[in-house]
Amino acid sequence: MNRLRLPVQLLVLATVAYLGFFLIWPLAHVFENAFRDPRGFTPFYIVNLFRNPAVREAARNSFLLALLVTLLTTAIALPLAWLFSRHTFPGKTPLSAALLLPMILPPFVSAVGMKILFARAGAISTLLMRLGLANQPVDWFGAQPLLGIVVLESLHLFPILFLNLSAALANIDPSLEEAALNLGATPGRVFRRVTLPLAAPGLFAGMTLVFVWSFTELGTPLVFGVRRVLPVLIYDGVAEIGSNPAAYAQVVFVLLVAALGFWIGKYATNRHRQVATLGRLSVSRTEVSLSPLGSILAWLALATLLFVAVLPHLSILFLAVSRRWFLTVLPESWTLAFIRQALDSDLTRAALVNSLGLSLAATFLDAALGFSIAWICLRTRLWGRDALDALAMIPLAVPGLVVAFGYLGAFGSVFRGSLLDPRHNPYILLAAGYSIRRLPYMVRAAHAGLEQVSLTYEEAAANLGASPWRIVQRITLPLLSANLLAGAILCFAFSMLEVSDSLILAQAERFYPLTKAIYTLMDALENGVNVAAALGAWAMLLLGAALLWATALLGRRIGQMFRTG
Repeated sequence: MNRLRLPVQLLVLATVAYLGFFLIWPLAHVFENAFRDPRGFTPFYIVNLFRNPAVREAARNSFLLALLVTLLTTAIALPLAWLFSRHTFPGKTPLSAALLLPMILPPFVSAVGMKILFARAGAISTLLMRLGLANQPVDWFGAQPLLGIVVLESLHLFPILFLNLSAALANIDPSLEEAALNLGATPGRVFRRVTLPLAAPGLFAGMTLVFVWSFTELGTPLVFGVRRVLPVLIYDGVAEIGSNPAAYAQVVFVLLVAALGFWIGKYATNRHRQVATLGRLSVSRTEVSLSPLGSILAWLALATLLFVAVLPHLSILFLAVSRRWFLTVLPESWTLAFIRQALDSDLTRAALVNSLGLSLAATFLDAALGFSIAWICLRTRLWGRDALDALAMIPLAVPGLVVAFGYLGAFGSVFRGSLLDPRHNPYILLAAGYSIRRLPYMVRAAHAGLEQVSLTYEEAAANLGASPWRIVQRITLPLLSANLLAGAILCFAFSMLEVSDSLILAQAERFYPLTKAIYTLMDALENGVNVAAALGAWAMLLLGAALLWATALLGRRIGQMFRTG
């Protein structure tokens, strides 16, 4: 270990320097400018934040949106997790994999499909009129667009909470529930007093991710035309960076809410973790087989949920291969021209190349950093390793919107005109932003793998004279290959479809990544929406394949990729 001390210390310094330069410093810049004007330090802009009626309305809408999404997501995920962790029925395994389908498309792209479906002249209104259930077209979300955002984001995010809850429920010792039943408790009371407290860490971890994600989501409100939410208010204020401290104050408020949400989630998780440790398995659980009628009902319920969840995805596919879809249930004519155009036009081809290069760079960075951090935390006794792990998890609590805003302010002012100026060339900052945002996935993937690799193999190699680095190269890395590959797949796929960083940092067309090109095409004339949908269809294919591959490699452990700790 003495031979490793200096290289490990250098590795820690390099990791901390990278995170400090591309994460901590931009955040510090945001805080500094929120409390400063030309005369010096002032709390005026923070104190004055909610004297602005537009900010008050945006904050209220954002809180309401996040709360409703969290509640609806919990209402969907909790019974699903209970069903899959306690019962067995035909087709359970493929159905559990199918529940990840709603995640294969960014919700801001799905929003286009939902708007087409539920517009006054959309497919749902037309179907109801043809069935005689409506006398005139219904504008479902015209008067209440927030409702459309709540439904769409809940359908997109429930798999994350489902994965967390499924793992938590599966780890509960069945003897504790059996003991409560033997003492005369009803099944409902056992669930409330035994099962739910033991599953609380997974529940709170998942709810925290859902709340923060929905509170800071930028793309979906933009597509629905909802301007009075905090992320869109901040996006509209990007042009005022450097001249209006009020914009920085709004970003600080969003960051504080996100951090507070994660702190509450971590506090609630840690508070229940002492109880949850009682639930470590001492006997294996016997899953209850559903009756034929129960299996049919489960299939019907799951099929209905999946159909509703993927309806926006289907509408994107229909838009991508149709010429006209107006006042009809299905498109009137079909074509593959938009699918080809999504790969042939200058804008889309450049966007695909940009996203591929940026995502590959971010993935390689995350693979190196993620494994290094996990290895230092689990295989060394270096002082401060827990702090390093906590530092690597900070991006979970920092919205991409805040990171991108910090990059524009910090790098745009200090490195004006250089390769680190996002207005001049955003490539380096986009790659860094993608890697920062997805680093926790890789750290958790490597962490989970290292926990399952027995130290016996590494100790045996050391006893035979292998050097520490040779042990890592020949023993540790091969045993971790599935976990690292799964983490890399998810990092790459989600980087390809990153929204906030792409919309804010890429301001010139030649630098557009995939998601910025899709957003731009949505407002283009002459079949722009169809080409955007076709580009979304290619993105859907990419992320769907990535999730299936990662699930095949990790199985149930894929839930660890979406945990806060």
